[in-house]
Amino acid sequence: MTKNMTGASRASDSVTVSSRATVPAHPLESRLNPRARRRTCTAHIDTELNVTAADSDFCWQFGRSSADTCGRSLFDLLHPSAPSVMGRHFRRLAEGRCNRFVERTVGVCAPHRVFSCELAGIAVHGTSDRLVGIVVLVHPDTVPGDTTAEAVSPRDVLLSKLDAQVLEGVASGASTVQLATRLYLSRQGVEYHVGLMLRKLRAPNRAALVARAHSLGMLTVGHWPPRVLPEFVK
Repeated sequence: MTKNMTGASRASDSVTVSSRATVPAHPLESRLNPRARRRTCTAHIDTELNVTAADSDFCWQFGRSSADTCGRSLFDLLHPSAPSVMGRHFRRLAEGRCNRFVERTVGVCAPHRVFSCELAGIAVHGTSDRLVGIVVLVHPDTVPGDTTAEAVSPRDVLLSKLDAQVLEGVASGASTVQLATRLYLSRQGVEYHVGLMLRKLRAPNRAALVARAHSLGMLTVGHWPPRVLPEFVK
């Protein structure tokens, strides 16, 4: 890694975290242009998934100081829906079934803001080939203070129970007529609630509405039909 790392933990001499041979070009970097690569931020976590070191960009991206970042569980920095998917990836690393993974997730930037990103995990092995840690690379879709992106606070997207049911229906591909029948609404009533959420999530159409809801971590991951998580319902 080319950036200086902050934090209390350092790898032993037998573990070469910065070596190109140990951590070759990862899938994220192969898909990103040079400008995007500069925005990828890095942290090291131990086998218990606690952050042991992080570069300044990583801390900044999550809105925390180095002292407030190191020592935390990585899942403290991600949306509550993350463990259900990320946990499987980290278990595969621990069991030696893979050496790396790339997954989309939602980060939580203090205070009370979220951002969508790609997260890569790369296994770090000691001389005995035992897993001793994991390098985490985060590539955010936006960066804090990026005025070209429309940031949405989770507190701004709390939905009523009926709105949540409409969003779940839209996310599952239900038509206006199907939703009207299912929820005992008129077609105009369905369109009204969809319009409310389009404005609240700043989305131009239904497809963008579902995409924005996923990027904010509002919908369950790995579950069909999708459900709005309880913390987003009033």
